[in-house]
Amino acid sequence: MIRSVRRLSLLLGVLLVALLVNLTVVQVLQATDLRARSGNQRVLLEEYDRERGPILVGNEPVARSVETTDNLRYLRRYPAGPIYAPATGFYSIVYGATGLERTENAVLSGSSDLFFVDRLEQLFAGRQPQGGAVTLTLDAAAQQAAWQGLQGKRGAVAAIDPTTGAILALVSTPSFDPNALSSHDPAAIRAAYDALQADPAQPMLNRPLVALNPPGSTFKLVVAAAALQSGRFTPDSVLPGPATYPLPGSTRSLNNWTGSACGPNNQVTLREALAVSCNTAFAWLGNQLGDDAIRAQAQAFGFDESMEVPLRAAASRFPADPDAAQTAMSAIGQFDVRATALQMAMVASGAANNGVTMKPYLVKEVRGPDLAVLSTAKPEQFATSMTAQNAASLVSMMVSVVDSGTGSNARIPGVSVGGKTGTAQTGNDNPAVAWFVALAPSTNAKVAVAVVVEDAGETEVSGNRLAAPIARSVIQAVLRSRG
Repeated sequence: MIRSVRRLSLLLGVLLVALLVNLTVVQVLQATDLRARSGNQRVLLEEYDRERGPILVGNEPVARSVETTDNLRYLRRYPAGPIYAPATGFYSIVYGATGLERTENAVLSGSSDLFFVDRLEQLFAGRQPQGGAVTLTLDAAAQQAAWQGLQGKRGAVAAIDPTTGAILALVSTPSFDPNALSSHDPAAIRAAYDALQADPAQPMLNRPLVALNPPGSTFKLVVAAAALQSGRFTPDSVLPGPATYPLPGSTRSLNNWTGSACGPNNQVTLREALAVSCNTAFAWLGNQLGDDAIRAQAQAFGFDESMEVPLRAAASRFPADPDAAQTAMSAIGQFDVRATALQMAMVASGAANNGVTMKPYLVKEVRGPDLAVLSTAKPEQFATSMTAQNAASLVSMMVSVVDSGTGSNARIPGVSVGGKTGTAQTGNDNPAVAWFVALAPSTNAKVAVAVVVEDAGETEVSGNRLAAPIARSVIQAVLRSRG
């Protein structure tokens, strides 16, 4: 009898140890993973039972939670819908969260360590837990101007405060309505999501951050910067600018878009070459500088490096080992050169900020549930991309583009605007891409902007006609709102 009791006790002891081990594994080692699983209904109900904090532009919410009477207590709403979707993303019971809804989830849900004291106060006071708020750097007027300018087109706009790196506009068209993906109806959410995924225009693609396009002649800004930094060229240096440039080591030639020489006696200054977007002069210049020098200059502006703003931005790229002909084509922003709108705004921003390129960022402040400011973003330098003297020279050359060159549609009465046009061929029967990169005012610039139009539905494509007016509107909006 005693022997049987001992065996039973031993068995119970083993089972108890096994239970404790299992509880330890689940509660300690697997707890985070289990909570993060998309199908965890307990976590889902807990999250939707708490008022999620707003995402603000100025004092206006572009994402907020409203109370409901259904099983999920709070519903996420986006008052401006598609306009801010590239920044906010969506918050869905089916597909989780994207955009800032995902990257700032700890703040918005109230689970961030920043709210430890607040959570204790809520616990002792018996108050309902509530998330914090995130204030964005976006300028509402600039965002609206970019949105209106891109209507009917497939494209993107990115605008930056050159002195801080704060992102002032981030627009993608076509866009999507995050309200459709954030309802409490799973069937409706799946139907809306499937329709967006099936749309060939890719409305959920965050174009200003991840769409990589050949930058065309806007890349001549990088080559011009490399030329100035080499110490071998100034804005007044005379370059060959014939109608045709034979590509080295190739039987093919490169032509100017006008079909003629860029200046008398087939010669042109560097300033004039940028103003009239002379292909042959920049192809020649690219071979004089070499691909290593151009690549180093591009990297100083941010190429070949992905950015976290905190949304992830794709790395723009300059080809790794081009031959001489490929280097010439790369110098005019073709061959395998690819850039995002954010990257080209950074190029203009570096020139505008006396040669110092700042890291772009989208979150200005984190606030508590009572909207008290808990932390403020600190601008960070990305790189010194040029000397201040060379940056001033490049800005003056960009002003020539607008005042007397190909960028006439960016002119603003009473404001000195610098810019650069671009029209990039994409091949494979795809439409050409229109670009415009700009900064203003030329002294103490308040904004640098890049506009890319991938498809305007028109046969005549030019950066000055399609993209420059949008850049002008964004600049005017920023200058009005910032005085």
